[in-house]
Formats: sequence, structure tokens, C-alpha cells
Amino acid sequence: MATIDAAGVYYKELNKEVKELLKSGETEITLDNVNGQRYIGDGLESNAKLIINGTPGNDLAAFTNGVEIVVNGNGQDGIANTMNGGKLVINGQTGDTLGYSMRGGEVYVRDSVGYRVGIHMKGYQDKQPTIIVGGTAGDFFGEYMAGGRLILLGLDRQADEPIIGNHVAVGMHGGVIYIRDEIEDYLTGLEVKVTEATPADRQEIRNSLTDYCQQFNLDLEEIMEAKFSKLIPVSHRPYGNMYAY
Repeated sequence: MATIDAAGVYYKELNKEVKELLKSGETEITLDNVNGQRYIGDGLESNAKLIINGTPGNDLAAFTNGVEIVVNGNGQDGIANTMNGGKLVINGQTGDTLGYSMRGGEVYVRDSVGYRVGIHMKGYQDKQPTIIVGGTAGDFFGEYMAGGRLILLGLDRQADEPIIGNHVAVGMHGGVIYIRDEIEDYLTGLEVKVTEATPADRQEIRNSLTDYCQQFNLDLEEIMEAKFSKLIPVSHRPYGNMYAY
């Protein structure tokens, strides 16, 4: 196991050192004192593990394929952009556009997230990305979603705090969203249908949450006591009448 002190290290040099250590055969690297360095873990194709102590900058884990990244702190914007595989665990909250065009792997966020989470997520056959958020989410959750799975739990909210913002799943044409609360129709785009999760859906949720709860030491049974809303698209081509072909 290798350790890098990232205090004051420019992001290019930090990422270069990480890649050199992986190339030399290291399988677990700890980055201490991370403070806003961008692009950590980007494009890595490895079964290695990165442990980040601090707050990484934008575009963490973009284009990754196989690596496991654990952040002991908060994340910023653009995390898991076009992520292809692996696992990302964030022991805190994140900013906007988490999981943009994500194609595979799992992202677990312990707390809340910003706007446009899961935008343009996509799946193909057995490659279905998953994002699980423990707290609340901002507007445009699941915007233009084309595949994969989003699960929003809304844990530890204040009594009057909404679980989600407006314009949920606008333009959604694939995948599924599960929200641990009742969702009024006015919050969603016209492209989706909102129903209560069926027993089969709840089993799918349970399967996804098992590892998540182990990561954050949460009570799975207590979480599963609540009702879940299910959001699915009503069409795979919601704007087809706007095109000339």
C-alpha cells in the first residue's frame, strides 16, 4: 500500500504519480490532504483501490473502468462523468451533474447531491449503472436518463425538507428511478409515469441497497420499511414528433 501527501501538489503531478504507482504494481493508494485537485482517477482501467482523504476537485472518476475509489469527505461537480465500471463511495455530499452519461459501475453517496444527477445515464444489456443517494437531490434529477438505476433515500431530513427538487426525470426515456417517498406528478416531466414500487421492484431495491448499507453502516431493514415511488418513461422516444426523421 502506498501513501501520497497531496498537500499543495498540483493536480497534474498528483495524477501522474498515481498512474506511475499503479503501473509499478500498487493495488491500494491513499491520498492524504486532498484539497480540490481535479481529475483524480480519470480514465483508470484497474482493479486497484484509491482512498482519498479530503475534498477532491471536479471530474473525479471520469471514464474509470474497474477501479474502486473511496472519498472520506465531500465531492464537487462532474463526478463519475462517463464512468464505465468500478465503484465510487463518497462519505459526504456532492455537487452537480453527478454521473453525467455514466455507462456502468456503482456510485454511492452517503449524504445529499446537487442538480442534474444522472443526466444522460445509459445502460446496455447487463451493463446498468447505479447511483444511490442517501440524502436529498436538487432539480432535474434523472434528466434525459436513458438507462441504469437511480435510488434516492432522503435519510435524515428535517420534517419539512423535500426529498427532491423540481423537473424530475425531464426527458427520461430509459432506466428506472426509485424514490423513498411519495412523489407528486407536478414535480416530474410529462415523459414519466409515477407508481408505487411493486414487490418485485422492492426486491430490486433491496438487492441494490445491501452493499450500500454495508458501506455506510446503515440499517437496511429500517430503510426498507418505507414506501418507494417508481418512475419510468412512458416512451423511448419522447420528442420523436419534433424530428424530421
